[in-house]
Amino acid sequence: MGNLNVAVLGAKDLAEKIGKKGTVTDVTFFEIKRGNDSATLIEPSKYPEKLSSLFYSVGMSEFAILVVDKIDSFLGESILMADIFKIRNGWIILRNYIQKEQLAPLIAGTSLEKFVYIEEDHVKMREDILDIAQKEARKPGDGTCGSCPVDSHFNVKGVGTVVLGSVIDGYFRKHDKMQVFPIKKEVVLKSIQKHDIDADNGVKGDHVGLALRGIESEELDRGYVLTTDPKMKMTKKVVGKAELIKYWPAPLKEGMVLHLGHWMQMIPCRITGVDNGSDFRNPSLTIEMETEMIHKPGDTSVMMYLEGGKLRIVGSVKLE
Repeated sequence: MGNLNVAVLGAKDLAEKIGKKGTVTDVTFFEIKRGNDSATLIEPSKYPEKLSSLFYSVGMSEFAILVVDKIDSFLGESILMADIFKIRNGWIILRNYIQKEQLAPLIAGTSLEKFVYIEEDHVKMREDILDIAQKEARKPGDGTCGSCPVDSHFNVKGVGTVVLGSVIDGYFRKHDKMQVFPIKKEVVLKSIQKHDIDADNGVKGDHVGLALRGIESEELDRGYVLTTDPKMKMTKKVVGKAELIKYWPAPLKEGMVLHLGHWMQMIPCRITGVDNGSDFRNPSLTIEMETEMIHKPGDTSVMMYLEGGKLRIVGSVKLE
């Protein structure tokens, strides 16, 4: 069974022409399926008002479709977000007579440089996406212990607590015991569904519904993480090297309030120490967060400055 998560950026009228509408929050999911292969189109439905909508959509995806109907700051922000997540595979659709030569300088030097320009043929796009999904098929057991950040959660009569999310790495199986971070509560994975069909496992990239035993929906929140990984940890203070995007105009300063994003978490934080050294775009930072961030050692988090006007993506910093 192959699966592909696709971020659809720059247009709110494309995904619905390709897939069947599913869960709606600040991101909207559209499902397509052919035999055992499937894909989930993820649309940042509250963007540009909410940067988190773009962050979550791109963060869950391995592939992106960038629709360019005008060249503005929001297009630039979408390109920067895809680049910071190193999305290297994708398509570009040009609208309103925009030419490749107009876009080329904006994607030069980014992970989008190798994206393929395509025509907007919804039937062909659907089949091509499923062909890619088929090639991306992962076997149960690929990777290591599995983790699934919580996107949404609710109670289903006769089933119990259900969580929706995307498997961020590794794999897990039905009946596995999982830890719920940050509350560190053990639950049992009663059942797994993919695209409303029962499954025996969840593999990296799968968009899943998980029925849990041992926890109530009211105990959960978006951003919590279900995991079988013993290396999972929580951090409230980050000390390390950051990498700012090339467009960031000025050195970061002590006292600045940012947001750190990782998986389905977006946590307010404050810079409490800065050493800019010889290059302010590679500073050593001390960052203190309002709440603990759930992560694995060595993961990368995205720094965002929500008061930044036309430029809200700052850069990235590693979580040790």
